[in-house]
Amino acid sequence: MGEVDPDFIQSLEHRPKPRTIEPENIPLIDLSPLKSSSDANDLASLASEIGDACEKWGFFQVINHGVPLKCREKIESASRKFFALPREEKRKVSRDEVNPYGYYDTEHTKNVRDWKEVMDFTVQTPTTLPVSHEPDDRRLIELINQWPKDPPELREACEEHAKEMEKLAFKLLELIALSLGLKRDRLHGFFEDQTSRIRLNYYPPCPVPHLTLGVGRHKDAGVLTVLAQDDVGGLEVKRKSDGEWIFVNPIQNAYIINVGDIIQVWSNEKYESVEHRAMVNSEKARFSIPFFFNPAHYTWVEPLQELIHDQNQPKYKGYNWGKFLTTRNLGNFKKLAVENIQIAHFKT
Repeated sequence: MGEVDPDFIQSLEHRPKPRTIEPENIPLIDLSPLKSSSDANDLASLASEIGDACEKWGFFQVINHGVPLKCREKIESASRKFFALPREEKRKVSRDEVNPYGYYDTEHTKNVRDWKEVMDFTVQTPTTLPVSHEPDDRRLIELINQWPKDPPELREACEEHAKEMEKLAFKLLELIALSLGLKRDRLHGFFEDQTSRIRLNYYPPCPVPHLTLGVGRHKDAGVLTVLAQDDVGGLEVKRKSDGEWIFVNPIQNAYIINVGDIIQVWSNEKYESVEHRAMVNSEKARFSIPFFFNPAHYTWVEPLQELIHDQNQPKYKGYNWGKFLTTRNLGNFKKLAVENIQIAHFKT
C-alpha cells in the first residue's frame, strides 16, 4: 500500500475499535459422502447438516470437497506474484466505470477505510450485464477480463480455479435445494448465463490493525460465496444468536461457504445472508480468494413458489438481478440518484 498517510491514520483514531470475542469455528462439514456413497440416507443427512448451518449461522466450512490442492496452490502463488508487482504495472489492468473486472486498490479514494488491493475476473467470458440501472433501459454489454502480462501463469491458474469453484458451488447448491425440500437440480436453471466472478484479495500489513478493516461489515448480494483464505486468517462473522463478531479459525485446505442475499430471498428468509468483515494484520500480509456464485443477469429473484403457502407468505417482491448488480457496480464509481440498493428495499 506504500507510505502511510498521517492524515489517514489520524482519521482512523476516531473510529470505534472492532470488538471480537474468542475464536470459535463456524460449523465444519465433511462432503466426502458426495463421492464415497450414493446412499440416499447419507445424502439426506448431509443436506440436513448444511441446512442447519445455513439456518443457524449462514456460514460453514467444508472439507473433503474434491477441489485439488494443486489448483489452490497455483492460484495462491500466481496471486502473490501479481500483487508484488509495482503499482503502476498493476494499474495497467484497472477496473473502471464501464468494466468492473480488473485491478483496484484503496489508494484510489482518499476517504476509504478498507485496507486492501483486489483483482476481479469473471467466470463466464464474456459476461453479459445491463448497461444501466434504469428499469426501462434494455441495453446490454458484454464484458471480458483484463489479464496482466505478468505473471504469465495468472490467467491459467485463475481459469482452472474458476472451473473447480463452479463444480463445488453446484454441489452445494444441490444440497441446499434438498435441505429446503426441493428437487436436487431445482436451482440449476438460473445459472445458464451466470454472472459469477472471482476476487483476488491482498491485505498488506497494517500499522494500525485495531483501527481499520480489510473489508467493512457487509452481506453478499449473490447466491453463494466460496472462500479460500490463507493461514493468517481475518474473516469474522456476526453470530446470529447474539450479534457478537466471531473470528473464523483457518482450517488447512478448507473452504468457507456463506449464503448470499438471493438465497435469503429464494428461501423466504428461512436462510439468512449474514454480515461479515475482514480484519488486517500488523505483521503479515493476508490473501483470500472468494468465488461469488451469481445467476444470469435476466434472473427474476423472488421467493420460490414451492415454499410459499398460507402460513408462509412472500416476504419479498421480485427484482431483476442484472439491474441490481449494475446498480451496485456503478455505485463504486459515482453517486447515483438512488440509494445504495439492498434487498431490504424489496421487502413486502
